[in-house]
Amino acid sequence: MSLIKSISGIRGTIGGTPNDNLTPVDIVAFASAYGTWVKENISSKNGSNKIVVGRDARLSGDMVSSLVMQTLVALGFKVVNIGLATTPTTEIAVTEEHADGGVIITASHNPKQWNALKLLNNQGEFLNDAQGKEILALAAKNEFTYSDIDSIGSIETTDKYNTVHINKVLALPLVDVEAIKKANFTIAVDCVNSVGGVILPDLLQALGVKNSIILNGEPTGKFAHTPEPIPENLVETAAAVQQNKADVCFVVDPDVDRLAIINEDGTMFGEEYTLVSVADYVLQHTPGNTVSNLSSTRALADVTAKYGKTYNAAAVGEVNVVTKMKDTNAVIGGEGNGGVIYPEIHYGRDALVGIALFLSLLAKSGKKCSELRKTFPEYVISKNKVQLTPETDVDAILKKVAETYKNEKVNTIDGVKIDFAEGWVHLRKSNTEPIIRIYAESSTLEKANEFAKQIMEQITR
Repeated sequence: MSLIKSISGIRGTIGGTPNDNLTPVDIVAFASAYGTWVKENISSKNGSNKIVVGRDARLSGDMVSSLVMQTLVALGFKVVNIGLATTPTTEIAVTEEHADGGVIITASHNPKQWNALKLLNNQGEFLNDAQGKEILALAAKNEFTYSDIDSIGSIETTDKYNTVHINKVLALPLVDVEAIKKANFTIAVDCVNSVGGVILPDLLQALGVKNSIILNGEPTGKFAHTPEPIPENLVETAAAVQQNKADVCFVVDPDVDRLAIINEDGTMFGEEYTLVSVADYVLQHTPGNTVSNLSSTRALADVTAKYGKTYNAAAVGEVNVVTKMKDTNAVIGGEGNGGVIYPEIHYGRDALVGIALFLSLLAKSGKKCSELRKTFPEYVISKNKVQLTPETDVDAILKKVAETYKNEKVNTIDGVKIDFAEGWVHLRKSNTEPIIRIYAESSTLEKANEFAKQIMEQITR
């Protein structure tokens, strides 16, 4: 079974049978549920009756987006089709169009056989838990009323939003185009054959980068490597950085909301440190609070404390991070997977913002990329999981762990996180399979593994 329904949308593998894979039947049903929810909750309250649709470049994108758009037309919506576009570009388009919502056709870092529908509200932000559950319930009922012939909607196509997005990035006060120009960087970018290849070359040019090396830039959807931007998938990219003598390399996922960085010597900057470095630059100029999720590095809390401000942790998931950022008036936040959320432009993970702010930091620092990385606190995360039987009471296990370590700093907003003096361990149950994910962090991998092992032995007794 390769169909996963969650509060953030629906994703699955193309082909197969309905309810087991992402088939046209499932796409139409879920798009109908989303459109119905938008009509009842947003459009009916003086909304625009307009929905933005964008997609990444994966092979099934045209088919899936066509089904989604025509379903929304059947419900009476005016669809604004922005075509090949990043997730953050689509989020920005929703607010610029004063639309009632948006759908992003992307399976993010999943391989080419996957696709998904990600759902936005009229603020260009992902739906919250309650809203997502309402849509899942509507989809399960499969009872929809479509518009009659005089009320069907229409599709308007526009290609302006890449330019709009880039201009908004350039307008950020902390993006220093002159400093970037003066640095005369040679920049490599791995676009993994998706929409990064459509927008990132233009971004670099707008930032004054004269020497750029575009790797896997053609948006064919035939990913040159496994698209998740983690070290094991970037061996050839790292080699290309050294061969081309690039000062830095930026790597994005297919929908360009995650950003990984490779140093000039081919070593990894560390996906966790994308947010840490950008946050340090932002806090230098606009001190304020920060937020990341519970499974992200402690380095962000350390950097925040350096500026005398407060770090807060949110449950895993972009919508949870955004909610906590709003609650705490955070000036920067995100996730340790390379997701930078900068409210000055919008509340969504945005690799374009990350690139522009990081290049401004790098240019002003006068350091090599690898040297800049060494200026931040050093932590290493160990990622593990424990396989359980379907009958295992995961909640009881998590409760027992929390009780065992009650004298430590314990957070239970999302599983159980235990903060020790020399590191932390975070346990979360999977929503899709009988496993507990166990992340641990410390100053070395050995220490992180020791923390994880200690907890794993306890829960498997």
